Amino acid sequence: MHDIVHTLPDNTFRRALRAGERQLGLWVNFAHAPIVEVLAGSGFDWLLLDMEHTPSDLHIVGQQLLALRGTPVAPIVRIPVHDIAWTKRVLDAGAPNIMIPNIRSAAEAREAVSWTRFAPEGQRGVASSTRAGGWLRRKDFLGRANDEIGVIVQIESREALDDLAAICAVPGVDAVFIGPSDLAASLGHRGNAGHPEVQAAISRAIATGRACGRTVGILAADGRAEPYLAQGATMVGVGTDLHLLIAAADALAQRWRTGAA
Repeated sequence: MHDIVHTLPDNTFRRALRAGERQLGLWVNFAHAPIVEVLAGSGFDWLLLDMEHTPSDLHIVGQQLLALRGTPVAPIVRIPVHDIAWTKRVLDAGAPNIMIPNIRSAAEAREAVSWTRFAPEGQRGVASSTRAGGWLRRKDFLGRANDEIGVIVQIESREALDDLAAICAVPGVDAVFIGPSDLAASLGHRGNAGHPEVQAAISRAIATGRACGRTVGILAADGRAEPYLAQGATMVGVGTDLHLLIAAADALAQRWRTGAA
């Protein structure tokens, strides 16, 4: 009989963020575990499992997390809204890293971090009878969990930009992640993240985060990530599963329509 080691894994992705190492990832929109299983072999550092703008529920996210178990790819779960119940349930489902949308102030960032920490450091409900706790088998879980959760807060509004330095200074925030679409809407350019005013705001945000010593992330859904990387963003989403499918399917259909003609 083999001895089985039940211990909480080190969150190497969180350590890479804090060390400023470049971490490139892909957004996952499809609420389907085999999609995640397939993408795990593509070579990304991380996959974002989105619950904010997809039909994914806790059961689906749990299956997606299991699909990544044993791979070198770090899972991040974006919860639907800044909420203590969603935070608790996603962490219990085994998410080692969590992204919170639309954080607007340092006070909200502090609240977000507190919801990922057990007391006395925070307000996370205590339970070991979960996937995160190894179903009671991870005896070091309660002692180490507070140090192994990656927290990424999204910067998506004018208010967040105004308070960004203070947000970056909140202990426990591992990265600030810019959401170009919502930020564009907040700045009066809904549907036009490429507008010069929006891009200038993004550049200022990256510079502010770097000056504060904080990792800055952003999603380049169309794959055009080079300008953000050049400016110093290190946690960059270089595409989405949806964009990849559309581009490949449209190109294939066009090829054969043209060939048939």
